[in-house]
Amino acid sequence: MSTPPVPPLVVAPLRFWHRGVLVKLGNVPPDRTLLELLREDLRLSATKEACAAGDCGACTVVIAEAGAETNGLKLRYRSVNSCIKPAHAIDGQALWTAADLAKADGTLHPVQQAMVEHHGSQCGFCTPGFVMSLFGLYQRRVACGSAVDRHTAQEALSGNLCRCTGYRPILDAACALQADAHHAVDEAAVVQALTALPPRADSSAAYQLPSTLPALLQARATHPKAQLIAGATDAGLWITQGLQSMPQVIDLTRVAELRHIETYPQHIAIGAAVNLQDAFEALAAERPTIAPWAERFAGWPIRQSGTLGGNVANGSPIGDSMPLLIALGAQVVLMAWRRGRTVHRHVPLEELYTGYRQNVMAADEVLAWIVVPRPQPGQWLGVYKVSKRLEDDISAVCLAVQLQLDTDTSGAPRVQQARIGAGGVAATPARARQTEARLNGQLWNPSTLQQAQASLQNEFQPISDLRASGNYRRRLLGALLERAWRESTGQGEIRLEALA
Repeated sequence: MSTPPVPPLVVAPLRFWHRGVLVKLGNVPPDRTLLELLREDLRLSATKEACAAGDCGACTVVIAEAGAETNGLKLRYRSVNSCIKPAHAIDGQALWTAADLAKADGTLHPVQQAMVEHHGSQCGFCTPGFVMSLFGLYQRRVACGSAVDRHTAQEALSGNLCRCTGYRPILDAACALQADAHHAVDEAAVVQALTALPPRADSSAAYQLPSTLPALLQARATHPKAQLIAGATDAGLWITQGLQSMPQVIDLTRVAELRHIETYPQHIAIGAAVNLQDAFEALAAERPTIAPWAERFAGWPIRQSGTLGGNVANGSPIGDSMPLLIALGAQVVLMAWRRGRTVHRHVPLEELYTGYRQNVMAADEVLAWIVVPRPQPGQWLGVYKVSKRLEDDISAVCLAVQLQLDTDTSGAPRVQQARIGAGGVAATPARARQTEARLNGQLWNPSTLQQAQASLQNEFQPISDLRASGNYRRRLLGALLERAWRESTGQGEIRLEALA
């Protein structure tokens, strides 16, 4: 008996708001990027293609959505890299490109005017991306009455590279931004248009955007071989750099239950659809040392698109969030739809990975939540990233150290308990259990430090690659542990942010 043919997957129409109207496009492949859609399908050439890897920001556009997070009243704006953004990921959202800001009579938008007045454009290739990052900043802050200082400007532009090194005038333009009511976005009209869209029919679609957790789990159970994505900041590279095809995609970023951060007495639970910026801000609210590290995690567009759940599930050995979460004692909640009901299990993060980009998740399971213990009295945290560039770069080594400190009878500091997470030194993000054992119960003094350094350097056998040699990585582990010792014992901060 022959096997019946598999019916072709339906490609649901893509709907988004652009230039005052709702755009509806059919037959957009599930692995089509937003940049390809703009430049090749719609012939909108204002958005530039350069690296096709989310590294340089030339392709930056601004998207906005209305929903529970905005109480349905205003739009939430995000600057994103269109080169690695799936086109279908903006379904039901609003879109702006660099060609959409000036008025019909040619009057420049305040962002464009500021760039002109402060001579912010040189060769011009990167300028559309800078303008869009500034437009996102304008909508988030300036249009709401907030001023822009140097630090805020640098953060907003952290995902944009200028090949002419013309950053100073662009930062000047950002700090000079002033609100102009004549260029205000008619948010009520945009929200009304977006909320009037009928629900997307996803049950057999090639690109599914489930809106509830049961719908997500059922879709995963029905299509276990579909590519599950969140922000797609890494999956987008598989398309543009790896030339991989994704015939079916399940996008979890619209799942209402997973878009929230829930706070409990002993822990916080971060949904898998929460973007990196929001997740880091929640963690930094109780652990301020995370904030400057988070700014170096990636540029602003990546932190606005990528999700903490996606970074963890992806399992890259150089993914920076995992060493931090391991040190904090985080667990992940894996969920599935089986026999007509939802089942779940908790897995310590360091036990999630079994090999290079391999994990314990079953084919029908979804990483739904990341559970992070809240800080306790006497805990100290240090998290360190070493990379070739200060920001918007991948780590050579990332080390996170959490110490539960007390004092002995003489008043000398003692390590009651240590947790250490490391990235870039093994095939997976790893927990330094041997070094922790060396530290637990010991006085936190130079002798203990030297023993712990030797243990940490011998615990891992990192490879040599284009970012660093294995020997350099091992020496970094020892140096970063010494930095943690000096900072935790009150000898001052020794990091680039402190120098700045």
